[in-house]
Amino acid sequence: MDYPKHLIADDQADAASLYQYSLGKLVLWVPSNSPLDLEHQGMAVLLDSSVKKIAIANPEHAPYGRAAVAALKHAGLYDRLSDRFVMGENVSQAAQFAESENAQAGFVALAHALSSAVKSLGRFWVVPADYYPALEQGVVVLNRSQHRKEAADFLQYLKTKEASDVLRKYGFTLPQE
Repeated sequence: MDYPKHLIADDQADAASLYQYSLGKLVLWVPSNSPLDLEHQGMAVLLDSSVKKIAIANPEHAPYGRAAVAALKHAGLYDRLSDRFVMGENVSQAAQFAESENAQAGFVALAHALSSAVKSLGRFWVVPADYYPALEQGVVVLNRSQHRKEAADFLQYLKTKEASDVLRKYGFTLPQE
């Protein structure tokens, strides 16, 4: 929600269109062939000597990066692991580092881990939601858009049961749940 609110404050988006459509979830992801036991050890697997690099999104501007840092601090692991971080510009790039095995593990969005293109490539552990600030996902209609009607129609679609079902399928929680 931070970015849509920034756009509104900067008079680039219609304040009346602001809508929080979901809450994202953070996961710790490893490639399928990884020997790390995520299921039983959770984030503690990152202390394993085989983990040389941990992919995270840049916390300076990426919400999932800030969530990863908060989760590691909550677990008391941040100071012990921060020298192993490899920063992606965003959560998608952090996922690419882990998927390509340029990092042995990565903090990624659950929606990414559940996507058909990635699901078979690795395993993940869902980071408890109380370890990090809520990843509120929001949308606005841009003032300068040449397709305001289509954007408004899409916004209306996001409010339907059909859209909610798709979001749930990919691991998002709806704000009203």
